[in-house]
Amino acid sequence: MKKLFLIPALFCLFMLNVASMCSSDDNSSSSQDPTPVINTATQGTWRITSYVDSGTDETNHFTGYNFTFASGNVLTATNGTNTYTGTWSVTNDNSNDDNPSSDLDFNIGFTSPANFADLTDDWDIVSYTSTTISLIDISGGNGGTDILVFTKN
Repeated sequence: MKKLFLIPALFCLFMLNVASMCSSDDNSSSSQDPTPVINTATQGTWRITSYVDSGTDETNHFTGYNFTFASGNVLTATNGTNTYTGTWSVTNDNSNDDNPSSDLDFNIGFTSPANFADLTDDWDIVSYTSTTISLIDISGGNGGTDILVFTKN
């Protein structure tokens, strides 16, 4: 009779342990500090060295443009002739997507021209160094994967 009581008790203990691990995983990295990424982005000018939109390399649309991530969330792209202004920020995404496992989003917003508007998204940060910022976005609609890499000038 004791064995019959012991098995359900162990099962309940196991389930409580699993439940507590799941809830702590969801919130463990939601307080990541965006400051280091922001500090990296605001140092100097950057160029796009790779932009792959759902498997299609579209890097050439940004050849010759220098990007400046300025204070006040102002993003400027210029090639000496044309200048486009947008927005940028780095924020906690606080979601369970974790794909890749980063809770920081690198947000870019342009309204025109069309090639620059394609960059508008909340990108997941794959990695960043003092000279490279690598971003990825997995589309919820068609499941396509976009890759964006900025390299410091």
